[in-house]
Amino acid sequence: MEVVEVILQIFSSAASCLLEKRAEIRTWQNTQIQVWESRKQQRGRNKRAVYAALSVRKTNNEQEERVGKKLIITEKPSVAQDYAKVFGVSGRNNGYIENDTYVITWCVGHLVEMVYPEEYDIKYKKWMLKDLPFLPETYKYGVIANVKQQYQIVNRLLHREDIDTVYWAGDSGKEGQTIEENIRNFGGVRKGMTELRVWIDSQTEEEIRRGIAQARPMTDYANLGKSGIMRSIEDYAMGINFSRVMSVKYGRLLNNAAATKDYTAIAVGRVMTCVLGMVVNREREIRNFKETPFYRVVGDFTDAHVEAEWKAVEGSAYFASPKLYKENGFKEKTDAASLIASFDRKLAVVKTLEKGISKKKAPLLFNLAELQAECAKKFKISPDETLQVAQDLYEKKLTTYPRTDARVLTKAVAKEIFKNISRLKGYPPTQTSIDNILTNKRYENLARTQYTDDSKVTDHYAIIPTGQLTELGTLSPLQQKVFDLIVRRFLSIFYPPAEYQTLKLVIGIETESLFASAKALKALGYLEVLGKTLEDADEEENDVSGQGESEDSVNKNAKKNNTKKLLELAKTLKKGDTVAANSFEIKEGKTSPPKRYTSGSMILAMENAGQLIEDEELRAQIKGSGIGTSATRAEIIKKLIRIGYLKLNKKTQVITPENFGEMVYEVVAMTVPALLNPKMTASWEKGLDGITNGTIDVGDYRAKLEDFIRRETIRIRDRDLTKQLAEQISKLSQKDAKALSAGRKIGVACPVCGGEIMTTPFGYGCSNYKKDGAGCKFAIGKIAGKDLNDTEVTALLTDKKTVVLSGFTGKTGKPFEAALKLNDDNQVVFDFPGQEPPVEINLACPRCKEHKLKKSKWYLECTCGFRIGHTVAQAALSEEIMQELFTTGKTKNKVSGFISKAGKPFEACLKYENETIRFDFNNMGEALKSQKGEAVTQSMQEPGDDGRSAFFMDTAQIMQIFSQP
Repeated sequence: MEVVEVILQIFSSAASCLLEKRAEIRTWQNTQIQVWESRKQQRGRNKRAVYAALSVRKTNNEQEERVGKKLIITEKPSVAQDYAKVFGVSGRNNGYIENDTYVITWCVGHLVEMVYPEEYDIKYKKWMLKDLPFLPETYKYGVIANVKQQYQIVNRLLHREDIDTVYWAGDSGKEGQTIEENIRNFGGVRKGMTELRVWIDSQTEEEIRRGIAQARPMTDYANLGKSGIMRSIEDYAMGINFSRVMSVKYGRLLNNAAATKDYTAIAVGRVMTCVLGMVVNREREIRNFKETPFYRVVGDFTDAHVEAEWKAVEGSAYFASPKLYKENGFKEKTDAASLIASFDRKLAVVKTLEKGISKKKAPLLFNLAELQAECAKKFKISPDETLQVAQDLYEKKLTTYPRTDARVLTKAVAKEIFKNISRLKGYPPTQTSIDNILTNKRYENLARTQYTDDSKVTDHYAIIPTGQLTELGTLSPLQQKVFDLIVRRFLSIFYPPAEYQTLKLVIGIETESLFASAKALKALGYLEVLGKTLEDADEEENDVSGQGESEDSVNKNAKKNNTKKLLELAKTLKKGDTVAANSFEIKEGKTSPPKRYTSGSMILAMENAGQLIEDEELRAQIKGSGIGTSATRAEIIKKLIRIGYLKLNKKTQVITPENFGEMVYEVVAMTVPALLNPKMTASWEKGLDGITNGTIDVGDYRAKLEDFIRRETIRIRDRDLTKQLAEQISKLSQKDAKALSAGRKIGVACPVCGGEIMTTPFGYGCSNYKKDGAGCKFAIGKIAGKDLNDTEVTALLTDKKTVVLSGFTGKTGKPFEAALKLNDDNQVVFDFPGQEPPVEINLACPRCKEHKLKKSKWYLECTCGFRIGHTVAQAALSEEIMQELFTTGKTKNKVSGFISKAGKPFEACLKYENETIRFDFNNMGEALKSQKGEAVTQSMQEPGDDGRSAFFMDTAQIMQIFSQP
């Protein structure tokens, strides 16, 4: 019992201990739960605080982004990269670059352009006179298809909420402004966004930073934008209306006369047509030029044997005489001889002797036109090639903006010009000249020279080197040459003028006067920068050709020797001295035609269009306008060459008109001659400039423009000048020209009725033909793929035959030669050399059923016009086989004797369908699979054929391979 109690006490004690421990554990757990709950609450408070802080920071960042992001839009991706480098924007997204401050994107030239008329209404896709003139009240624009993705990127950025400022940084000119205006007007800009225009003269870092810092409101360039858009409308409206109305009325006429392979529409443009007119007019002056001889009198004087030339100045017995050719020559040699005879035994006296020093300053700086002209002359490259090189130099930061009309600098640039010069010290070819300029501080007075004039600078100053040479090592040989040209022209303006010693001597013989002059270079001045020496510069100065033509060495040396003699003689001569007249001679001269334009001289002629206008008042009024712009002139010339209106000799850069171009000239001259006149074209250009400077209202200008286009389009549409034009352009038609059009008589009688043969849209026909089908129906059209010309038709109708002609094409497409003759039925038939005349056979014509067929070497033919070859695959078909074909449409049995191209014989059935004989291999049935059939198939395959393709041929295909025409 005691043991049990002891055990119970032990369990009781243990249970008490366990209860105490459980209570302690529960207390500890409660304490831990309280701590955990406290910490949880604290963590929640901390998390909410963090979230609140992050939310505040995000809000602040969003606010910063909304006020800080700036968008820069350049014209090209390469320029965008330059801006990105300057402002430290890295990384590349799809079509733009972005960091915390800037978003930089780019255009790819034009992104938006005016749409074609069919976008207004599908009916305009077909050119119809009734739809002209086409002058919509509101012009429509569209995104250019191949740059649609980039446009969408630019447009999306222009509407981003986090961008508040856009810098329009396209090329600083009218074209660049137009690109930007079209984007703005078409897709819009987010409301509230600030728009600024960046206007820079080079792409150096310094200039880019200045351009951004000094960017002006886009509204300051509103007039420039209006002018650019108006130029687009003008070119579009003139091009659409005049090109369409002239093409519909006279396009076929021109294409026939020019024998074009494919139809070519008449292209007309405000500037391009004027340029075409200038070239054609010059070419016709040359063609119509008649060489006129004239006779000069030259005397040999003193022991030094200097030459002096007679001139009929006031006081001369011949002054204003009709016998003269100008003032220094006679029209007739006998009159020159009479003058010489009158000098016999008479004293020669020095009437005047003038010595002096003349100075020649360095030429003005290059603008684009001058650079293009100089490069065409020196390097024989076209204006568009020069423009591309100049653009490359600009993008490499070596030179300033190239599309400029100015040849001077602004005062602001002149004050900072030291920077440009000093940076050029790293350019070895001109190191000496640069040291000279810097050492003597020749740049200090530049602002007071003729090379600085703010009034002569509009968009940009002249092309000069920036002095930044980091890309110099990347230049191609041509780029190096052009860059060197720009550098030397720039440095030359800091040098003194070149100096020449001059002498003017007048020798009198009674009332007559003979003149001699000399000019010798004494100080190089600016010519030193151009790499000249006294010797070669002197020769260049005394080259009387003046047009870049070579003068024979004898004449050059004679002129040079005469100069030396005169200058030496002047040391001892004085007024009143008597000089010995050794002899007199008559030198025959000849007038020269005007020189053709080169690509370079054409650019200058376009720039100085005012000089081509006779009216002095108007010339003064439009001075400085020119034709086209510096940015477009090269492309206009290039386009005229590309479309076949002008031709460029790449070796000489001489421009001449193409035949089709002259025909277009004739159309324009008869319809809207004002388009060929530089006066009109320059006046329009002046009007566009007026919009730019605010002196002309764009609405008034457009109204005047559209009135002109409407009036002239209606006048062309409602008049028919086909006969007059056909006669005019017939002089330009080539030997292989097609018939011009209805109405032009060729001077040959109709062999049927005696009427006059005239041109028609399809060839030639009788003037007694009636539209209702009555009257004479004699006509000559295309014969075996050949259009006859006037000479060939005249010979055929006059002599009843022609010589052997080429250009015919057989049914197989194979060319052949043959003569033509007029048979007894007044039908034109072939007359093959050495061929027997066709013989009538006892086989009825399957077409007309009335006449018997005639058989020639290759054909069966009928007077109704039916004609078919009777020789197939070198096998001559018998009359029985031909009769079977015409009667049943096929042969019952196989015909043998055919020879494949490989020279293997084969046989086959024939069938006759649609006046064509064909092989009928289906009649062979299963035999085609036989060995014999396989051999035949193989023999018909082209050499090298692997036999995988079946071979089925019609008569035309067979004849192309096997037969002769």
